[in-house]
Amino acid sequence: MRTSTPKASAPNWLIVDAKGQTLGRLAAELAHVLRGKHKVDWSPHQIHSDHIIVINAGQIVLQGNKASQKEYIRHSGYFGSLKRTSYASLFSKSPSKVLSRAVSGMLPRNKLRPIMMKHIHIYATEEHPHEAQKPMSFASYNGANNKIPSISPAK
Repeated sequence: MRTSTPKASAPNWLIVDAKGQTLGRLAAELAHVLRGKHKVDWSPHQIHSDHIIVINAGQIVLQGNKASQKEYIRHSGYFGSLKRTSYASLFSKSPSKVLSRAVSGMLPRNKLRPIMMKHIHIYATEEHPHEAQKPMSFASYNGANNKIPSISPAK
């Protein structure tokens, strides 16, 4: 039995403005695009993702009291090695790391996750070094491809 594998098309470069966006909703949309599920030739064992540039990651918002209550917890497995980091301290040090961890947590836990995470470029401000790739806005790309839910700022 022979199966055909479609040739991968050239990846698109999309730009997303995270100003005023809710962290979880934005991360879910970005994970959907990174997996390539918006494309017709998607298959779970292949990389079909586009490159995503996220600007203004320092202006992401959280709903309710999550900004003061959310914690990131890690444990090495040894006694007494539980480490807790609050959202506020991590966000003040590196806002891009907060969004990166949220998107990474929404991707499947397999060997493709690190490869998919290389396709997202997160910047805390509006400046980014990817002008040569001629990124198109996420909204215009979404208009051409209606399978991706639209990203709109939080109210």
